Amino acid sequence: MTLWLARHATPCGVQGCCYGALEVAAEAQHTLRAAQALALQLPPGVALYCSPRQRCQVLAQALQDLRPELHYRIDERLAEMDFGVWEGVPWSQIPKAEFDRWTADFSHYRFGGRESVQMVLQRVGAAWDAARADPARQGAGVVWLTHAGVARAATLLAQGRRTLLRASDWPQQAPAFGSSWRLALDGAGNGG
Repeated sequence: MTLWLARHATPCGVQGCCYGALEVAAEAQHTLRAAQALALQLPPGVALYCSPRQRCQVLAQALQDLRPELHYRIDERLAEMDFGVWEGVPWSQIPKAEFDRWTADFSHYRFGGRESVQMVLQRVGAAWDAARADPARQGAGVVWLTHAGVARAATLLAQGRRTLLRASDWPQQAPAFGSSWRLALDGAGNGG
């Protein structure tokens, strides 16, 4: 079965800044183009889930406007990592010592005081398990309208990995703004 990971369109006003839980708007025209491309790709009958962040919900609504049969559900587990006190702060203004602490304990350090990467991986893992068990996926598959961090976590889950030991284990690749990837959800819990 297929899991589509669709990333929100380009966010407005946060270039060079740390953001995850921060509510930011997405570029309207880019959102429309992303929805149009996704509407053409998705087969009928997919189960559609959306991050609670505004930038993903506008993509969900634009997609639903184009494909009225697609009804989305909000899933809190698909939210981007919460960077706590660093939300909205330029990356260049975050102290190097903070990055060093995060790199030294990448899996468990709560960068910004809120969530660790392992916490994100666990909640995305719960969404992954739910997607595999979702009766709707027995048809056309599942779509997540989400973020780069969630896509990276899903990449690890597709490899059967539920824990991280080092920062270098975290995938560097993620879908570009407004684009999507596909992963396979199979009975073994691994993807391709």
